[in-house]
Amino acid sequence: MNIETTRITRLLAAISLASLAGCGGDAATTNTNTEVVNSSEPVSDWRMVWNDEFDGTSIDTNKWNFELNCAGGGNNEKQCYTDNEENAFIKDGMLNIVALPAEEGAAKPYTSARLNTRYNADFTYGRFEMRAKLPSGQGSWPAFWMMPTDEEYGTWPRSGEIDILEAVNLKVAAEDGTIESYVHGTLHYGREWPNNSSSGKAYLLPEDMNPADDFHTYAVEWQEGEIRWYVDDYLYATQRRSEVRYNSKDEAVGLKHKGWFAEYFEQGSGELTTHWDNAPFDKDFYLILNHAVGGDWPENVNNLGIDADAFAQGQSFEIDYVRVYECASDPSTGKGCETVRPGYDSLDDALVEGAAPVPTPPSDGVARNLDVFNGSLDANWIAWDCCGGTVPEVITDADKGDAVKFNINDNNGTVLGFSTRGGHFPDDFTGTSSPFDASPLLELNGRLTFDMKVVTPPTSDTTWILKAEAGDGGPNTGDVPLSESNEGVTPVTGQWQTYTFPLSLLQEKGLDLSAIDVLMVFPAWQTGEGAEYLITNVAIEGDLGASPEVVLFDNGQSLDWPMWDCCGGSTPVEALDDEEHGLTAEFSIGEAPTVMGFNTRTSAGGSGTPFDATSILENGVLQFELKVMSNPNNPDSTWLMKIESNEGDSAVELPLTDAGDAPVAGEWKTYTYTLADLAGAGLDVSAIDVVMIFPAWGTGEGAVYRVDNAKIYDPSAASTAGSEITIFQDTAAEQWSIWDCCGGSTPTEETDDSDHGTVAEFVIGSAPTVMGFLADEGVSFDASSILANGVVQFEMKMVTPPNATDAQWLFKIESTGAASAVELPLAESVEGQVPVIGQWQTYTFTLQSLFDAGLDISDINVLMVFPAWSTGEGAVYRIDNVIIANP
Repeated sequence: MNIETTRITRLLAAISLASLAGCGGDAATTNTNTEVVNSSEPVSDWRMVWNDEFDGTSIDTNKWNFELNCAGGGNNEKQCYTDNEENAFIKDGMLNIVALPAEEGAAKPYTSARLNTRYNADFTYGRFEMRAKLPSGQGSWPAFWMMPTDEEYGTWPRSGEIDILEAVNLKVAAEDGTIESYVHGTLHYGREWPNNSSSGKAYLLPEDMNPADDFHTYAVEWQEGEIRWYVDDYLYATQRRSEVRYNSKDEAVGLKHKGWFAEYFEQGSGELTTHWDNAPFDKDFYLILNHAVGGDWPENVNNLGIDADAFAQGQSFEIDYVRVYECASDPSTGKGCETVRPGYDSLDDALVEGAAPVPTPPSDGVARNLDVFNGSLDANWIAWDCCGGTVPEVITDADKGDAVKFNINDNNGTVLGFSTRGGHFPDDFTGTSSPFDASPLLELNGRLTFDMKVVTPPTSDTTWILKAEAGDGGPNTGDVPLSESNEGVTPVTGQWQTYTFPLSLLQEKGLDLSAIDVLMVFPAWQTGEGAEYLITNVAIEGDLGASPEVVLFDNGQSLDWPMWDCCGGSTPVEALDDEEHGLTAEFSIGEAPTVMGFNTRTSAGGSGTPFDATSILENGVLQFELKVMSNPNNPDSTWLMKIESNEGDSAVELPLTDAGDAPVAGEWKTYTYTLADLAGAGLDVSAIDVVMIFPAWGTGEGAVYRVDNAKIYDPSAASTAGSEITIFQDTAAEQWSIWDCCGGSTPTEETDDSDHGTVAEFVIGSAPTVMGFLADEGVSFDASSILANGVVQFEMKMVTPPNATDAQWLFKIESTGAASAVELPLAESVEGQVPVIGQWQTYTFTLQSLFDAGLDISDINVLMVFPAWSTGEGAVYRIDNVIIANP
């Protein structure tokens, strides 16, 4: 039972008579064998540790406390809770909690009772059971529930709430004759109100039984990481803690199970932190029994309001007993006594999905722009009305072309805008939830911008608001007036106006830039009635340009950075090397001590343009290849790299062995120094003007050496295009091969039609096997940077079908060491087709769907296509154009 203000989620769930959303725990921690457990009764290891059979003549105040207030329970309930005997008494071995009409002039129109065990009986884990007959009538709201004893994680709902049983308006008949008979089990948790979360399930008793007609037993079993709900010992709902999915770098990238979560302030740091663990359901809770009258939930469903006639003679909540059991197998965790049945841990049956936010994957650091709407919507975003019941539509404006039209019909309250959050998608939407990582744009003049025209203003005075959210309802900007944009303007009816908000401002307002999933523009809450407005050119963008880099030498001398001999009097030359390297820079050291390399200073013949590497400091490198043609005469000579900045104001000198292997005569070696390390050693990276490679001063005589592919750059930026891979097209990609796992065959490259050319052919014999494409040892592909829109795609032609006519064709993809894997029928591809003999067909699987199914997309190293295990004998098939890419 909610102790805070209106719960819209509960209201909506009750209106639809559907399950509330759910929570969960670690599946691996519950190892009960469902085949040997009698699911009709608790196992014998349950030991009763507390109970009240209500066999006395009065309520035992050593066990129960009376709550005395008219606060309305935070739900606008219409009763005052009293300790009057007429509202709570024991009769015939039953506790009766009776809701009655109040005297005229009372603070609330009804009286009732609410009892709790706080500080008398507090529990962590166990089985909590009540046998009761519930009250009925429009406006009745009985509850058996639990609240945290000490609120160690913060005020409601941060410390949690366990609703063992609730029901509203039992026996009320709808217009179609349906009788209200549902009971509900729910958890509350998460962020502070009004951003709180809840999840649960509604249940109908069998054979049209109504909970108000007779006594039934209601219980939960609560153990570490899992809570289960029962009616008459039938398990109807399970909720669990969330289970986080990690990639190969041990970074949180998603959820294996979306269950409950906690958000609270860390004691050490004081930071507000999200936790996907047992919290908040791992501390002491106490029991509550109450009978509310009216309130936001019962008054807004069924026949609405409160039926005074139903309470005229009192409505009684009759409780036979309340019992608490401890699991003797392991009291500290509550595990080992599970009363379960097949299906209790299945989302298709009893398991409830919770409301935990998905952890924000780590940023790949690559700056990208996003056009949410620019004449058309991004494939993974929708135009969205939160609560007003309208469907935004794309219309054509005379000035701006296609734009999204938003309407607000009343002042009941709504927000509108654009969303890529899965929970907002209509059922027929084909896109995927794709939160946008704008954090790399922050230092690139990053901004949110859009054009807007108010066609018809609201009928009320209002403030026009921008609000951006991230992380599935996590850190957001709050309400930002449009007047805080760079333009500083407010909407003028009939005029197109541009609004620009720096990402730095949105971050200051509280937005997590790394996972933006909702953008809203709207008149302030409950002031928008009558508004019609158009929005277009919605973008999150920055000044990308090219990642800065400087090429010192690559198949020829740079006029800006010429080859240079400091002090030896020689002239370095361009020398032709092998086919891979072509022209290289060749340096020869004579008798005079010297250093050599590349110099942009005008005094050395350069252009006088020092390189500013500040913007790539985090990931940038100095990299070059070196081949020693002749070693120095001095066998003790040490090879060095020296880099200077700003006419020598700062310099760093390091051995080549700090960045690679020691040089070997006649062999090309690569050397890489990180800019971060060079800066840490004292280099000013904002004005780099000399790079030198040489044997230590005075020891270089006789040395002849070549340098190639020398540059300062950011490899992560340079590899953006490399965030896609073609695994097979005419031949297998470098460091990949066509592969037979277990059948002993050698897949071949064969010539097919003119459209496909050379393709991979697989033949399955009698030995069971799987086949596909395998990366070399230590090689894998990181698709993280294209998760939002990327796909795995290939073409396949079945030349000869398997002998088994019912063989199912499958696609399987794995990460290194099979640490994660996803296997799907080809029929579940985007195209939804099965192989046809002699026809080339395309199969596409979105990275997002594979990621959601559990694949670590940062470490892909096997792709397989095959008939199901042991059904493939006789199959011959060809595959071509295998890619992981943005389509």
